[in-house]
Amino acid sequence: MLLVLLGWCFGATVLLYVLYSWLIPTAVQFNGSLALLWHDVIVERALDTLTRSTRPQRLLKAVQKHATRGDPQSVISAIDHFCRHSEWAMNVGDEKGSILDSVVSELNPEKVLELGTYCGYSTVRIARLLPPGARLITLEFNADYAAIARQVIAWAGLEDKVQLVEGASEDWIPRMKEHFGIETFDFVFLDHWKDRYLPDTKLMEDCGLLRKGTVLLADNVICPGVPDYLEYVRNGLFYKSCYFKSHLEYTKAEDGLEKSVFLG
Repeated sequence: MLLVLLGWCFGATVLLYVLYSWLIPTAVQFNGSLALLWHDVIVERALDTLTRSTRPQRLLKAVQKHATRGDPQSVISAIDHFCRHSEWAMNVGDEKGSILDSVVSELNPEKVLELGTYCGYSTVRIARLLPPGARLITLEFNADYAAIARQVIAWAGLEDKVQLVEGASEDWIPRMKEHFGIETFDFVFLDHWKDRYLPDTKLMEDCGLLRKGTVLLADNVICPGVPDYLEYVRNGLFYKSCYFKSHLEYTKAEDGLEKSVFLG
């Protein structure tokens, strides 16, 4: 009887392991909503409880263990490896990150605004490509995320190019000129709360922070999606917009980036 019970326990353990590590992650790869539910709700909460740590804290440990201090590319690679092989995280990711790199390299901006820092992955991607003397202001509402991001940015050796500001975007955007001496931005990367994409874009317009030729690049325009923002930049009179088809970070579900040039 004991052997039978042990056999059942062993079989159940193997089944749960297969479900958790392979079957369910494979099944949700092609559906963005299911992937977000599995990775960003179920798995994250379970691991937070089991490890008594947070996903950003675990990501930081991976950076400190595998990345070289002062080497931004090694920080990016460490985070990508963590997200593909250990634990999914809501960075822009390596595939869309390459598109982000191309836009930044082509534009070569001097004044950059990032809305939504999370753990600093996209901040590092952008900052490492900026020319000498360039300035990147990144806004993060969540204080815990900001604390991790500061350490990731410092590990990459990019503190001199990045100014991380805690607080709500709607509070800080109107204060950019007064507080930071910024007249207009050359490039804006939107990757924060999706319901803030459109209001914050209009707020930047009203505050005069966009000039003719300013480029806005918006992440996650398909998954979770920002239909009101896409309607505005694609069909309005103020932007010339194009879509870069890609995939939700570290999955095979469709997502993409929307590049919009402000026409003044």
